[in-house]
Amino acid sequence: MNIEKLIHSGAKIIDVRSHDEFSWGSAFGSINIPLNEIPARIEEFKAMEGPLVLCCASGNRSGQACHFLQAQGVECFNGGGWTDVNYIQSKAS
Repeated sequence: MNIEKLIHSGAKIIDVRSHDEFSWGSAFGSINIPLNEIPARIEEFKAMEGPLVLCCASGNRSGQACHFLQAQGVECFNGGGWTDVNYIQSKAS
């Protein structure tokens, strides 16, 4: 799936960095759910309207989160670093 199309179509953006990292800057409208909290909040993810685009600092943690969530039946995609997601959001579709 094309991440840019997902973001411009209104996909929910989840930032899996720590709360401290998130407070230093984040993609517009993103929700902060740190990677270590995901297993305990799986039902919250399942209740979200999909698809979801996950991001972090570099794409590593969001990739791990996607792998875990997809195994739980959650439709999600790795958006990479939050600055990349922010850049995509800033581009007119």
